[in-house]
Amino acid sequence: MVPKIFVREADQSDVPTLVEYNLSLAYETENILLDKNVLRLGIKKALELNDCRYIVAELENKIVGQTMITSEWSDWRNGGIWWIQSVYVNPDYRKRGVFQNILNYIENLAKEIPEIKALRLYVMKENQIARRAYRSLGMNNSGYLVYEKYHKT
Repeated sequence: MVPKIFVREADQSDVPTLVEYNLSLAYETENILLDKNVLRLGIKKALELNDCRYIVAELENKIVGQTMITSEWSDWRNGGIWWIQSVYVNPDYRKRGVFQNILNYIENLAKEIPEIKALRLYVMKENQIARRAYRSLGMNNSGYLVYEKYHKT
C-alpha cells in the first residue's frame, strides 16, 4: 500500500525543516547561499503574520515538501490573490505527487474564502522542470513579467 501524503499548515516546530528546505531551494534554483540566521528569523516572522502561511506535506511523519502563501489585494478583482512561493520538495520524494497534494490543499482553502480570486506563482524562466510540473497541474503562464528593484538593507 502506498503511504498517504498528509498536508497541513506549518507551525513554529517546523522551522528547522523550513530553514533547511529554503536553503536548498535557493541554492538549487538560483545558486544563492542564504544567511541561515536571517532566513530562520524570516520564517518565524512569516508564521506569525496574518497574510502569510506555510503549508507542508508529510509522508510517514516526515516533512517532504513545503510552500508559502502570501496575500495580495487586487483592486481590479475586488479580491485577493494568493502567491504560492518557496515551493520545495525533498529530492528523495519528487515525482510522487507531493506538490500536487499541497496545491490541492491550497485550492480547497481558497474555495472556502470567497475573496480569494486567483492563485499565482512565479518561477525562474530557466527552470524548465518546474514549469512543466506547474503546467501539468493546470497552471498557465499569465503573461506577466516580474520586475524587481533591490535595496540591500
